[in-house]
Amino acid sequence: MNTSRRSFLKVAGLSAFALTSGMAALTGVAEAKIAPGTYERGEKALKAKRWAMVIDTRKFSGPDDYKPLIEACHKVHNVPAVPGDKNIKWFWLDKYQHVFPDDMNPHLNEKSKQASYPLLCNHCTNPPCVRVCPTQATYKMEDGIVAMDYHRCIGCRFCMAGCPYGARSFNFVDPRKFLPAEAPNPAYPTRMIGVVEKCTFCAERLAEGKMPACVEASGGKILFGDLEDPNSTVRQALAANFSIRRKPNLGTQPGVYYLI
Repeated sequence: MNTSRRSFLKVAGLSAFALTSGMAALTGVAEAKIAPGTYERGEKALKAKRWAMVIDTRKFSGPDDYKPLIEACHKVHNVPAVPGDKNIKWFWLDKYQHVFPDDMNPHLNEKSKQASYPLLCNHCTNPPCVRVCPTQATYKMEDGIVAMDYHRCIGCRFCMAGCPYGARSFNFVDPRKFLPAEAPNPAYPTRMIGVVEKCTFCAERLAEGKMPACVEASGGKILFGDLEDPNSTVRQALAANFSIRRKPNLGTQPGVYYLI
């Protein structure tokens, strides 16, 4: 047996062993059902049984109105500005036909058709991303927020395949090389290459008694509150206005509502 063949078989054997060991480890994690991560809550922490967001799109005149919200979100969470089709999305915009593809209203007014609508993680009641994650890097908190533990993410991207809303981004390149010019926010961890990330409804800010960054920057155009509290601002807004959610027929029960 020549040296090159012997080296090839050695590498192949080690690769097979690593793959088998890795799968066994994942199985062990799944069977053990390790406890998901939590956010340490301070005395002023905001609490809810089911956090939900209501976006009043009628109060936004165009894409420029959303820029301060996007900037606030990205600054707080150190979202990298990766160019091209590998960009990282937490809060972004798209047209009506892409946001609400299952709305079959053929007589929708032209203004609504051409308007830009904000997109983010929907923090579903029945999140498919949580079900398919083999390491519980994606998990659902008791208040309905779908959170992430970046240290547990192995980059399998099952969650991206499971999410029907395109709300997740994968770090194909080192995101730390594309952080804003100013110093990153030390209160939120920067990520590494090979992990998935997304909007977290600012769970870390809620734990400190602060509203989500986009809500704070919206000046009242976005409401945030407890969906199970009849007296909350979100419940009052939903009771008084027509609202729509993304792909409701899937049964995921999104936690983001739009007033059109």
